[in-house]
Amino acid sequence: MEEIKTLKLYTLSETMAGDYLSRFTYPWEALPGIGDEVIRLGKTLDKSHYEEREENVWIAKSARIYPTATIIGPVIIGERTEVRPGAFIRGKVLVGEDCVVGNSTELKNVILFNHVQVPHYNYVGDSILGYCAHMGAGSITSNVKADKTDIIVKSAEETIETGLRKFGAMLGDHVEVGCNAVLNPGTVVGKNTSIYPTSSVRGVIPADSIYKQQEEIIIRESR
Repeated sequence: MEEIKTLKLYTLSETMAGDYLSRFTYPWEALPGIGDEVIRLGKTLDKSHYEEREENVWIAKSARIYPTATIIGPVIIGERTEVRPGAFIRGKVLVGEDCVVGNSTELKNVILFNHVQVPHYNYVGDSILGYCAHMGAGSITSNVKADKTDIIVKSAEETIETGLRKFGAMLGDHVEVGCNAVLNPGTVVGKNTSIYPTSSVRGVIPADSIYKQQEEIIIRESR
């Protein structure tokens, strides 16, 4: 599945974890090591731009963190990012530059590339969101199967055993997810794709497409 390899989904220069992610053929292979990578990166940050507010919690001095947000390390919050009231960031999280983490949004074991927005009532767990990805209000990544078995990535032609019990979604650059959509465990969405509101999404969704429902995926015309 060439189209869902790390280098196809993401612009790696748009995250400080780019070198780390480049080691992996498929991006979900990076999930188990996110926490260790956050700690490694945190120790290298320029102290003129970042401060370690508590153990393993590095926040850019230009970031805006509202007082009622909860942040548990290891975490890095990038420059000019806004973390709004009631946000719950519960560890192993790298948030890039110019991002929005909204009210009542929960993050856990994730990488958000630069310019990602998860602005209203989102749950993002065990996932990687590419440059300029956006999740509409109430949309979530479901990261555990009901039967608690290992998660499989499925396309029309192929399946890949991930060996992971927890794996939410891999969103490529410029993916738009509509309000109240559910991205089921093991979802991979290609670059420049839009997901309709209230959709239940699973499997591999091609780049440059519009997802309405499982049997109705429209490939965008070339611009």
